[in-house]
Amino acid sequence: MLLRLDTTDSRPLHEQVAGAIRRAIAEGECAPGHRLPPARDLSRALGVNANTVLRGLRALRDEGVLEFRRGRGVTVAEAADQRAQLLDKARQLVADAAHLGYSKNDLIEMIRGLS
Repeated sequence: MLLRLDTTDSRPLHEQVAGAIRRAIAEGECAPGHRLPPARDLSRALGVNANTVLRGLRALRDEGVLEFRRGRGVTVAEAADQRAQLLDKARQLVADAAHLGYSKNDLIEMIRGLS
């Protein structure tokens, strides 16, 4: 798995780490069930602190994209590729709505009105 961080990106490093892993999953580089390298190895490869990598991994776990299993490491969750793509679209929608002056609650009400 080849991950890269953009040094010109203003987002926090842990968000960039999570984004790079999401991208790898979405592009098929990491399939569901695939085991990720240990956080220490990822941190060395990316040139960031191991705690930064762990923070990004925990965020992906909380989103349901990754699974942490004692003794088996960190693996890509089933259907993670679809979930990662949907989360990216949702983030973009929230950002677009904010740019237009709508809050998250306004957006939620719009979505509720669709059903």
